[in-house]
Amino acid sequence: MRITQYLATKLKNFSNLPKEYIERSKKQVYYETPKEINYLPRVVERKRYRYTMNRSWTGQFRQQNMPGTMRRKVFVEPIADWSFFRGDRIEVLVGKDKGKQGIVTQVIPERNWIIVEGINWHYRRVGAEGKFPGIIIKSEAPLHVTKDIRLVDPADLQGTDFEWRFTEEGEKVRVSLRSGRIIPIPETNNQTHDYKTPNAYIEREKDTPAAVVGEISFQPKLCTFEMDIMEDMGIKEERTPVKSYWY
Repeated sequence: MRITQYLATKLKNFSNLPKEYIERSKKQVYYETPKEINYLPRVVERKRYRYTMNRSWTGQFRQQNMPGTMRRKVFVEPIADWSFFRGDRIEVLVGKDKGKQGIVTQVIPERNWIIVEGINWHYRRVGAEGKFPGIIIKSEAPLHVTKDIRLVDPADLQGTDFEWRFTEEGEKVRVSLRSGRIIPIPETNNQTHDYKTPNAYIEREKDTPAAVVGEISFQPKLCTFEMDIMEDMGIKEERTPVKSYWY
């Protein structure tokens, strides 16, 4: 259970891609000191990004955050425990679709947004160039998780408030405040680009087997690195160390 919770902290909820990959894909370095001993490590890089519905690893995100372009800062209230995941059934509280229910298809925690299938949609024109008028497509607009939606209780399929609690086994779950029933995290949230469920993944030739990954290869000892090398090579220390005094 603890290993699962640790791995969950290393993954983004909307894509199941490693955080290190996402940070590396959007990174913009303007200047970096040479990797020499006479230079202090200094990096001048972009700190502020404009987050939209385009994901951080896509080309559209890089176009919206080109080097040298600064857009108006958007203030977002941070959420300590993110509580909405792909596959959740939610109820809309505002707008033309108030009272309707839908399934979450995309999560954008940088802006506290979610995208719901068939909810809060509008038409927009894309591909217009020269004499070509473009085409009209149907697009869902994001909904704010703190004021626009609420989860649906699986007991009666009605909107409800909830809170995080711990089970007797130590698992952190969402619990409906009206019925007291656990609102499970959908299996859709575990889908990645490689598989729909971890059990359905087929290991390929270049994959590291799961048994090798889970193997414990480090045995802690109360000895230094040099002592480990001497033990592995069968070298016995016969010298008497010189006395030293520390004041």
